[in-house]
Amino acid sequence: MQFFSKIMHYPRLGLALLAFIAFVALGLPDGLLGVGWPSIRSDFSIPLDAIGMLLFASVAGYMTSSFLNGYLLAKVGVGRILTVSCFLTGLALIGYTLVPQWWMMAALGVFAGLGAGAIDAGLNTYVAAHFGEGLMQWLHASWGVGITLGPVIMTIGLTNMNTWRFGYRVVGIFQIILAVGFLLTLGMWTKNNQPSEYNLKKKLTEYNTPIRQTLRHPQVWLSALLFFLYVGAEISLGTWTYTLLTESRGVDEALAGFFAGSYWFTFTIGRIAAGLIANKIGVNKLVIGGLVGAMIGAVLLIWNPFISANVIAVGIIGLSIAPIFPGMMSGTKIRVGDYFAANTIGMQMTATGLGTAVIPSLMGVLARRISLEIIPIFLLALYAGLLGFYFLTVKIKKPQSPVDLSASD
Repeated sequence: MQFFSKIMHYPRLGLALLAFIAFVALGLPDGLLGVGWPSIRSDFSIPLDAIGMLLFASVAGYMTSSFLNGYLLAKVGVGRILTVSCFLTGLALIGYTLVPQWWMMAALGVFAGLGAGAIDAGLNTYVAAHFGEGLMQWLHASWGVGITLGPVIMTIGLTNMNTWRFGYRVVGIFQIILAVGFLLTLGMWTKNNQPSEYNLKKKLTEYNTPIRQTLRHPQVWLSALLFFLYVGAEISLGTWTYTLLTESRGVDEALAGFFAGSYWFTFTIGRIAAGLIANKIGVNKLVIGGLVGAMIGAVLLIWNPFISANVIAVGIIGLSIAPIFPGMMSGTKIRVGDYFAANTIGMQMTATGLGTAVIPSLMGVLARRISLEIIPIFLLALYAGLLGFYFLTVKIKKPQSPVDLSASD
């Protein structure tokens, strides 16, 4: 309680800190499943590919709440959304450990996804409205911290207690404690009106823009496409690096694990570093520079002149792509305008869920039918396509809101 009383005295700093903690919590469950899956499927006596049921259920929930982001923010408010969503996610994660049958755990995935999508989209919109590019970078670096800690927590439970349930219970309880924090600071989320460069007269979270108006504009769809491609590429490399190195390139399993781990490590470091320079160099340079760097890393991964080149390539890609997602998120209001920004951010987060499910799966199908070596080639094509579409979104004039149109008349 003393912690939250201190936050009340420094509301802007306190809300930023809570946002960071929330994104750490958002990344934690993503890091649990990969390590815990062998034990989970053994306990429920289910096949290896049954993981798709849980992923599909959670992605469906995530996409639903993300898509409704603008409507929910305008009707309910960001503070209430964060409070309810953290409670929902925490209860669903703890529920994983209590249900007796696999289909029940998969069903709970819908509720975990609903909570995660609302937290993700709501906080992204809030930070875009109230803070600058640097804090957006650090916000997403916090997610990197969470996805790095998740496997550690699950490993502790498996090695010391011989159960995967420990990891989900710890993270679920943490989510509920965080929900209490949002509840205690509820009023602050609507009263953060200290003047700043980013604190406009009307915030992105306050527009009640009809979704049908937003869907009419090609800039909005292009913006969502950027996130579909980016997140698909990000998750694909994290998913397939280990398999590529061990099954196609004959790299020792322990060494391949180190190479794969270096991806998320450099990824997190890259976002922390980007937060220091984001306000100075601007969103466009961060995104374009990151994509160029990622293409260089992908070329090195394709070339593969020696074993150590793999870790260098993966590290280059991790560092390069780190600022892209938060950079594009901060630039949403530049691409589509304030009036359409909240709905567009929701669509962007919906697209990330779709990209997470579709692109790594497609890459797996191609790898099985052609070769695992298609993976770095596919990555290079994704980064090149992203760069082309990003240039297109920068060139196209942002859509005019009804307010802008009436003013021009």
